[in-house]
Amino acid sequence: MADVNDILRKYGARIESEIENSPHVSQEYKEFKLEMQVENSGYEKWAKSLGNILSIKVAEKDRIKIEKEIQDAHISVNPSQVLTLSMVSFISIVFFTLAIALAIYLINGQIQLMLIFLGVITSLFAAYYTYTMPKRLANAWKLKASSQMVPAILYLVVYMKHTSNLERAIEFAAQHLEGPLALDFKKIFYDVEIGKFSTIKQSLDNYLEYWREYAPEFVESFHLIESSLFEPGEQRRVEILEKSLQVILDGVYEKMLKYSREIRSPLTNLYMLGIILPTLGLALLPLASTLLKGAVQWYHIVVVFDILIPFLVFYMSSEILLKRPGGYGDSSILELNPNYYTFKSNKPWTIGLIIAIPLIIIGLLPWIMQLPFFSVHDFGFQNLEIPFLSELKVFDFKNLDGSLKGPFSPIAALLSMLMILGISLGIAYVYKKKTSLMIIERENTRKLEIEFTNTLFQLGNRLGDGIPAEIAFAKVADSTRGQSTQSFFALVNQNIQELGMSLEGAIFDKRRGAMIYFNSSLISTAMRILTESVKKGLQVAARSLMSISEYVKNIEKINQRLRDLLAEIVSDMKSNMVFLAPLLAGIVAGLSTMITTILNKLEIIKSVGGEGATDAGLGIGISDLFDVNQMIPPYFIQIAIGIYLIEIIYILTKTLVTVDSGVDKLKEKNELSKNLKRGMILYILTASVATIALTILSTVALSQL
Repeated sequence: MADVNDILRKYGARIESEIENSPHVSQEYKEFKLEMQVENSGYEKWAKSLGNILSIKVAEKDRIKIEKEIQDAHISVNPSQVLTLSMVSFISIVFFTLAIALAIYLINGQIQLMLIFLGVITSLFAAYYTYTMPKRLANAWKLKASSQMVPAILYLVVYMKHTSNLERAIEFAAQHLEGPLALDFKKIFYDVEIGKFSTIKQSLDNYLEYWREYAPEFVESFHLIESSLFEPGEQRRVEILEKSLQVILDGVYEKMLKYSREIRSPLTNLYMLGIILPTLGLALLPLASTLLKGAVQWYHIVVVFDILIPFLVFYMSSEILLKRPGGYGDSSILELNPNYYTFKSNKPWTIGLIIAIPLIIIGLLPWIMQLPFFSVHDFGFQNLEIPFLSELKVFDFKNLDGSLKGPFSPIAALLSMLMILGISLGIAYVYKKKTSLMIIERENTRKLEIEFTNTLFQLGNRLGDGIPAEIAFAKVADSTRGQSTQSFFALVNQNIQELGMSLEGAIFDKRRGAMIYFNSSLISTAMRILTESVKKGLQVAARSLMSISEYVKNIEKINQRLRDLLAEIVSDMKSNMVFLAPLLAGIVAGLSTMITTILNKLEIIKSVGGEGATDAGLGIGISDLFDVNQMIPPYFIQIAIGIYLIEIIYILTKTLVTVDSGVDKLKEKNELSKNLKRGMILYILTASVATIALTILSTVALSQL
């Protein structure tokens, strides 16, 4: 059977290729193929460019698996290119790491074993990640498409209630669905038109095989809709159609219920391994770096905490998302939002840079002041006559064998926080500016749709009473005064009464139609169903509108129950991300500065010697054991912590949004701006207060020695 499928796939692809290159194909088919082309991702571009450098033969078992993942992801690469990109990633990172290690060895004669180890680990991870990327892209595509499954079944059921024609129902759904699923429905027709299948039934069954494992409730609902065609009685046919919608609603609910139970433990592990343990490990770094006699440097911290651990967290979160079932999530398309231009605009990045760059420059002042053209490179507070500040320097660089080490000062650590503040506020501003108008428009649309659902029931009742649709709009407009939907019905009525337009023209006319001012797929679909069904009689139109109203209410109830299932998990992770993690990281940053201050003070006492040193015998022993000159400066530790927090907030925000709403770039960017602003401001405040308070306490305590 596998051989037969391979042959069908091979010759089907050849037929499609010949048709694409034929000068006789229709304009509609050309437009369809253009729609089906997914925008090239960075992965696809890299795979095509690097994958063509050399051709690696893939094992047959792996080839079949990768081909399926590529097909599911709708990307244009082959298994050989995927494997080649993985190998090139591994070799490139290993070569780059060895080159850096060799350069360091030639400069100072030191062999960087830790750097080589980290480079090898990174290369292995990069190779694995690029090799499994088609699977992740396929999952993202399925999540985006499956979020439209419930609306798809709704459109099919409502249409087939008044017209028992599967082909027309699929065509209707394809016209009013958004994104991937709409294109899939169109492809069902085009597979027949190009001769790949002889009937719609064959093409549809082939398409449903794609979803059989991932969304069995969608396949079952579709089969129930098909079976309604063979029912002789009208009542039985309608019951089967209603059953098909209930099947997919129940199926989605059961899958999300199971998923909400399964992800509790992985999300807890993600938080512990990705946030708590690394942050606690940072607290030990100042002392550990001195005990290891300088074997651990600041760039090791950056590699581990700003590259490796975020990659580990990203991988763990992506594994959680791979298990997310489809059928639930936001299904709106960004491009249809009237404020989409703000999302695509690059102007906010200019203002974001204006916010970030001055703060970054201030954070770099300790290093800027070391430039040769400054006459004073560092200074202290000897003239302030404050005992515990008299020995404190602003930057506190130490000259060791002709090279600068530092800055060790708490003030330098505070200045470095401005760099993190600038980066986080700049990014938060950009994403807020890009998404604020679109989020408001989306929320307004959703409120309008909730209200419109109840109004549809009124309109259906009017039609059921035998009132013509043109007059029914006027009556509903009068009965909905003060509501948001009143303006829609009033505008339709105005177009009919004053301009003499037909019902369809009053709603959908490109220049005067009411739909121009209402960006809602639900309203558009309901009105399309109305104009279609009213041709078959007022009673048919009334039943169709009442069905839409009832089904949308049921879907909203299911969505609300699903949000309730995930609310506890999402709220817990969000509070950990924007409160506990920044709070803990801020305290760790303050502790690292305090430890440095204490060891610095003991070093001064040891260098002075004399009676004070005799009284502080224990202090001298500690200073011998912990050499402040070998310590990682708190300036770099704070920067590493800050960048690490920004990355973690980004990764966890993306994870939680996808868990809660599916693939939703608008909500993801909007939530990121909020979380980044709240979390990083809390971190900066906590770190600043902890640094100042602990430094003063330690200095006052040690001033007695």
